[in-house]
Amino acid sequence: MCPPTILLLPERPVPISLLPLILPLAGDRVQAGFPSPAEDFNCKRIDLTEQLVQHPQATFLLRVRGDSMKEAAIFDGDVLVVDRAIRPAHKHIVVAVLDGGDFTVKYLHKRAGQIRLVAANPTYPDIVPREGQVLEIWGVVTASITQFKT
Repeated sequence: MCPPTILLLPERPVPISLLPLILPLAGDRVQAGFPSPAEDFNCKRIDLTEQLVQHPQATFLLRVRGDSMKEAAIFDGDVLVVDRAIRPAHKHIVVAVLDGGDFTVKYLHKRAGQIRLVAANPTYPDIVPREGQVLEIWGVVTASITQFKT
């Protein structure tokens, strides 16, 4: 008997919930060396929506497929927080659509009136729209959520 398949996010954007997501915060930092036994365990709460979302009505989640942004620490399976209210600027990581095709996530390069999308993986070529092609910068990536295997 096969276990059920669970799809967390569809291939299209999912709007962010307006409800807060509040989780316990165990201190404001974590030691990467030897822990201090003198520090007491302090537990307050942090709202992940408040931390990750500036414009709730314009923020969506997208799941990453592929490794074209691995050198920007965006990996296959990550969940991107994408804000459509932020004006895209040079060197922003953006979600774009070329000629109404699939979403792609790349660095936006804007220089001397030229626009190109640049991967964070040298095995992928730049995407340079040709005359007559339509490039839509769909939104700006504000966070990437990586889930570790357990």
